[in-house]
Amino acid sequence: MTTRTETGQARSAVQEMVEIAKTVIYALLIALVLRVFLFQPFTIPSGSMKPNLLEGDYIVVTKWSYGYSRYSIPLSPPLFKGRLLESTPKQGDVVVFRLPDENKDLIKRVIGLPGDRIEVRGGVAFVNGQELKRVADGTGPADACPNGATPVRYRETNTIGKTYETFDCGPGGDLDDTGVYVVPEGHYFFMGDNRDNSLDSRVPVEAGGVGYLPAENLIGKARIILVSWENASLFKPWTWFLNARLDRFVHPLK
Repeated sequence: MTTRTETGQARSAVQEMVEIAKTVIYALLIALVLRVFLFQPFTIPSGSMKPNLLEGDYIVVTKWSYGYSRYSIPLSPPLFKGRLLESTPKQGDVVVFRLPDENKDLIKRVIGLPGDRIEVRGGVAFVNGQELKRVADGTGPADACPNGATPVRYRETNTIGKTYETFDCGPGGDLDDTGVYVVPEGHYFFMGDNRDNSLDSRVPVEAGGVGYLPAENLIGKARIILVSWENASLFKPWTWFLNARLDRFVHPLK
């Protein structure tokens, strides 16, 4: 025979499980809302944005910066087309976006807006015929260059006065001299800061690059490097401390 005490204990156990399940569901819903509408973290997997972003940087992206598209939502369900509350990126913004026709997120710098004419001559970028002026400012590590050369660090200033650093691995690169790209309406033109080691809008999608990126594919603006590690391993906890780049913690992006 089941006693009243045992029945009460069973009911209490069920109620406790229900409360735990509700707490987990609420937490997941809050996390989903934050991820979709406010912030999303990303890790940097390659050196295409050196010297400003390094492999192992853990960055935070603001989702509201350019409005919302289906790529703002996990798994990118085709709920609607275009962008809601759309806002235009500025030349020089560092942006995370979804690569067309692939389930892959990339990060590059906006160089051209719709209607702009982009050209690269001798490694120097031009927007609507105006040179993005750059001044040499030292060198970088050889591992930044695909040819093993020592990159020259430049301080580049774009046409709206924003200054940031880039790498150039020397003359004669495949993308140092291009034709003129005319950015279509509703699209953007991106380049990596590591100019000779970036498959970006200078390379068409069918050749493994970004091409002209549709506005719908923007995910958000990269704002800050939250934390950073060099060759840290999840299965080697001591590397979380020994390999931390403390000087890059809470480091704003230019």
